[in-house]
Amino acid sequence: MARQLEEQIAGRFAVGRRLRVLDVGMGRGAQALRLARAGHQVTGVEQDAAMLASAREALAGEPEGIRERMRVVEGDGRDTGVHFLPGSFDVVLCHGVLMNVEEPDALLAGLARMLAPGGLLSLLVPNGDARAMRAGLSGDWAGALAGFDTGPYRLRKLTATLAGIGAPLHTWYGVRVFTDTAAAEAAVPDDPETLLLVEERAGRTDPYRGVAALLHLCGYRG
Repeated sequence: MARQLEEQIAGRFAVGRRLRVLDVGMGRGAQALRLARAGHQVTGVEQDAAMLASAREALAGEPEGIRERMRVVEGDGRDTGVHFLPGSFDVVLCHGVLMNVEEPDALLAGLARMLAPGGLLSLLVPNGDARAMRAGLSGDWAGALAGFDTGPYRLRKLTATLAGIGAPLHTWYGVRVFTDTAAAEAAVPDDPETLLLVEERAGRTDPYRGVAALLHLCGYRG
């Protein structure tokens, strides 16, 4: 997913431009730190105390220049309007958050308002169109049958939602196309780069991306 995000940033913004990035639900700060290391000004929002502590601990171990480029805010992603002015960010990330929110459309509308014109909205959500696939491959036949009719995060609906909030879908990728079916105890291969290349290729190629465990959607503010 990091490679996919880098591709979108490189294709959208001038080389060397220092972007204003908002990471809503940043968790332990992996993506936020990666972007701060790349020279961008990053604000991370997180409400979970344990996640906040981990993110701050990781940030404390970074060089001073990176620490100065990253700000950590304790708060709920639904309250971005309380903390920030509309149009304050060039890039807004919301990865693995929507499925934990009761009214995701309201959250998305708030995130879109944070984007400056031409800004990038990056979302990571479960692929509702592939729920039956994941269960079926693991031999859970009842789960596979139920999966055909469940899962709110379907590509068609998300496409319509993004258009409605003024950040229409530009590109989408699959994430964890093959690796999602690996056993939890499976060893990391000796050549992980090949695995990453396979996942990266599958995540942008039909029909593989359509059955990925997760969807990475990139919309742009008009």
